[in-house]
Amino acid sequence: MNAPARHLVIFARYPKAGAGKRRLAAGIGGVQAVRFSRVRLAVLLARLARDPRWTAWLAVTPDGSGPWPAHVRVVGQGRGDLGQRMGRVMARLPRGPVVIIGSDIPGVTAGAVADAFRALGAHDAVFGPAGDGGYWLVGLKRMPRVRLPFEGVRWSSEFALGDTVANLRTARVAMLGVLDDVDNAGDLARSAGWERVIPSPRACTSRGEG
Repeated sequence: MNAPARHLVIFARYPKAGAGKRRLAAGIGGVQAVRFSRVRLAVLLARLARDPRWTAWLAVTPDGSGPWPAHVRVVGQGRGDLGQRMGRVMARLPRGPVVIIGSDIPGVTAGAVADAFRALGAHDAVFGPAGDGGYWLVGLKRMPRVRLPFEGVRWSSEFALGDTVANLRTARVAMLGVLDDVDNAGDLARSAGWERVIPSPRACTSRGEG
């Protein structure tokens, strides 16, 4: 029997002035904020979408928006908070481990994604922590069953990662290196080289119980 396919999901909002990235737009202007979103998504898709080690999906909002690149599978995120949307996408994909990333983290590379899938070989879940208490990557093995850890998470806060990990209870959890997303002009100024993919931390530690 063939091993289950690996699924990489990139969460993205359709780049449009006035929709999303409002804090960034307030600092650099709406046109530049849209350009950032478009460039970052294009870089990610160029580097990750055709990698033979996984099947790439683009989870988009709003549902039915576009056009989107033709070479990547597109699914709608649906309604709800971030946890509800991630849970919905994870539950509907074909069998196999799933890794979700955002489209606004300049440090994400194919190597970082490969590290996440490798970690899922010995763990039930993997996270890429962000410096603000959230996370830039979440992955679940989904075997022998799908166990979603997103209920009651305080999104957009310093508690997001801790809340999500706490929901996993006795699951084996791996942690990748810390990366940060770009939410405002200060973040962008600290992200030299955001128009290209820059090396990401490869360190991986784990926490396991039971």
